[in-house]
Amino acid sequence: MILNHIALLAQVAQAVPAGGEGEEWTWQWLVLGVAVLFCVFLLLVGLIVFATYGKLWIQAFTSGADIKLTELVGMGFRKVRPGVIVNAKIMAKQAQLDVSKSTGISTQRLEAHYLAGGDVMRVINAIIAAHRARIDLDFDRASAIDLAGRDVMDAVKTSVYPKVIDCPDPQRSGKNFLSAIAKDGIELKIRARVTVRTNLEQLIGGATEDTIIARVGESIISSIGSSMTHQQVLENPDRISTAVLERGLDAHTAFAIVSIDIADIDVGENIGARLQADQAEADTRVARAAAEKKRADAIAREQEMKADVAKQKANLVLAESEVPIAMAGAFREGNLRSQ
Repeated sequence: MILNHIALLAQVAQAVPAGGEGEEWTWQWLVLGVAVLFCVFLLLVGLIVFATYGKLWIQAFTSGADIKLTELVGMGFRKVRPGVIVNAKIMAKQAQLDVSKSTGISTQRLEAHYLAGGDVMRVINAIIAAHRARIDLDFDRASAIDLAGRDVMDAVKTSVYPKVIDCPDPQRSGKNFLSAIAKDGIELKIRARVTVRTNLEQLIGGATEDTIIARVGESIISSIGSSMTHQQVLENPDRISTAVLERGLDAHTAFAIVSIDIADIDVGENIGARLQADQAEADTRVARAAAEKKRADAIAREQEMKADVAKQKANLVLAESEVPIAMAGAFREGNLRSQ
């Protein structure tokens, strides 16, 4: 519409004949009209911008969030939700966090995290909670944790209120207890509870709860296996906890182990006696097999001897049958004489 008025004024100016004082006044009115229309255009644009972002700007200005109106307009062009950035900046300012452009939580850094797909409000809430709990957590680390897929708010909560993990965890392994055998062969069924606190410095790249559960379970079984008798474990369960804690099982994990507590110990089967019985049964079967082999060898040897006796008897009969023949031959030849 404003462009149409400008074109109309240009046509009017062209319609006025050249020369004279009237032409000078016409051009002055033309310039004045263009200036007025331009001012009206700027006023309309300003009204539209203020109607769209004015409430957020006033909210940020009165809260000392240091967000300019032009920055809010730029957020609209960059497809960033201005309300999220303004609320996050106000929360950070009210929590007395550093919101300076150089080193603090600036508007540009909040926009960058939003455009990267991060949850800006969750990061701000986590930083505020860590600040109140006097935990060292800056914006860069919190945003990195959020972009890595970890729940940064849950990590801060676990740092403030330690988390308890069951070992073993029935939901993960389907087992309700660990089975370990002391040197005397008695089985012990154990359930342990591991109290951990999030290690924010190693949260990115650190091992998860599954690694903690596996390491603790392995160490408990190893400690019980090195005990001379199961009674030693029953008398002092804290020996197992102390031995496990000394191994530094939380190395390269996202957690710091606070304590390991033995929740329950039950005596199971006498695995050693059962194994000895199974071994004795196996030895008995081996001995029976060896005796059966010897008996079979003896029977075979007996049959061989009987066959040899029969053979010798046959040879004897054959030799006896040749005696008359030899005597008859001797008579014929006169080699045999009667006395």
